[in-house]
Amino acid sequence: MSSYDPNTVGSSLDDTAWQRPSACGGNGGDCVEINLSDPDVVALRDSKIGRSPALVFDNREWAAFAGALREGQFDR
Repeated sequence: MSSYDPNTVGSSLDDTAWQRPSACGGNGGDCVEINLSDPDVVALRDSKIGRSPALVFDNREWAAFAGALREGQFDR
């Protein structure tokens, strides 16, 4: 997926494939959901917003982002 509209990309993904982390539990739905139904991209959306726009990363971008998280680059 070389370009996308974050408001419509969700329609190209399997709507049943959105997943929430188990830590999301009872916080009223304030979570980030992930969709891995397309093997070429990782999609994220906000669970609080029905039919939320999705952020889409290709696998290289996702690996760089996840690595930065693990290394604490975004810690406050």
